[in-house]
Amino acid sequence: MRKEIKTLVYDEELRLEAYRFEGMAKAFPNHFHDYYVIGLIEKRERRLWCKHQEYTIGTGQVLLFNPGDTHACVQADGGALDYRGLNIPKEVMLDLAEEITGNRALPGFSPAVLYDEEVSCYLRPLHDLVMNGSLEFGKEESLLLMLSLLMQRYGQPFEECIPECREEIERACAFMEEHAAERISLDQICREAGLSKSTLLRAFAKSKGVAPYCYLESLRIGRAKKLLEQGMSPMEAALKTGFSDQSHFTNYFARFTGVTPGAYRDIFLKSSGTGGEGQASP
Repeated sequence: MRKEIKTLVYDEELRLEAYRFEGMAKAFPNHFHDYYVIGLIEKRERRLWCKHQEYTIGTGQVLLFNPGDTHACVQADGGALDYRGLNIPKEVMLDLAEEITGNRALPGFSPAVLYDEEVSCYLRPLHDLVMNGSLEFGKEESLLLMLSLLMQRYGQPFEECIPECREEIERACAFMEEHAAERISLDQICREAGLSKSTLLRAFAKSKGVAPYCYLESLRIGRAKKLLEQGMSPMEAALKTGFSDQSHFTNYFARFTGVTPGAYRDIFLKSSGTGGEGQASP
């Protein structure tokens, strides 16, 4: 059986993550990120669910996930996935969008899956430059050219990509964001939203694409990543982000990102900003 290889590099100059999965057979459950994901399938096929749509994705296809886009995937052909991707934080995308368009507004990309050889021709060498720790300005040039093309062909104002949500669901989300580090109950969320449990669960899944608990855990994982990037220990990060214990945190973190919290933190402890095992899911 082919060995899984997961590699992640953080580029301090571009302020983004590049990662590569080789021989990846595991499935990723339904989840979302608070950053942009731009990925390229190098080999094999997967079934992908994104924002209530199902896709068969394969070699040469580009994935575009906006912050908050719910998605899940499983291997479809009995093989193992080869995939490369970039994770771009929203604050970085704001700066890049302003540089490219002169308008400081987040873009929203659609569709989530596309085949565009010109985009791939920018993405693959850019990814290689970041993974290899290049210090030349060519990588910044490639990033700007790639995003210019993506915004021109597949971009629209980010707000238009966010599905309309009922006021009650927004109150539930705001409550979970405010109290994510605490132990909260479904009863508390329902009281805040003013909905019964069954109504909340149906409406929340329809609006956000995930159940409330998955939404809460994804919030916690996102905050834990930021603490780990600052050098905090996995145990401290678990306690500060509301996980019941370090074991639960480690299992959940690895399930949704493909790497343990300790391995993720080690990437950012290296002064060179390179090396380490891989992270986020396709």
